[in-house]
Amino acid sequence: MSPTVLREKGYRFFFFSREESRMHIHVSATTGEAKFWLEPKIALARNHRLTRIQLTEAESIIEAHYDEFTKAWRTHFKG
Repeated sequence: MSPTVLREKGYRFFFFSREESRMHIHVSATTGEAKFWLEPKIALARNHRLTRIQLTEAESIIEAHYDEFTKAWRTHFKG
C-alpha cells in the first residue's frame, strides 16, 4: 500500500506502508522518482532519474507542505 498524500505540479508525493521507520516521503514524476528524508531535516535520500530542476521543485513543494506530510505520516503509522 502506498497512500498518496499530495499531487502537485505533475508530482505525486506518497509513502509505502511497509518501509523503514525514519520519516520520509517519496516523490514520483513521469521521468523518475526520489525519496526525501523529512527528519531531522529535509534532505534527499535517493534519486532515480529526476533532474536537478525537478529535485529542487519537489523539495520546495515538500517545504511548503511539510506539516501536511508529517501529519499524514504520523496518522498512517500511528506514531
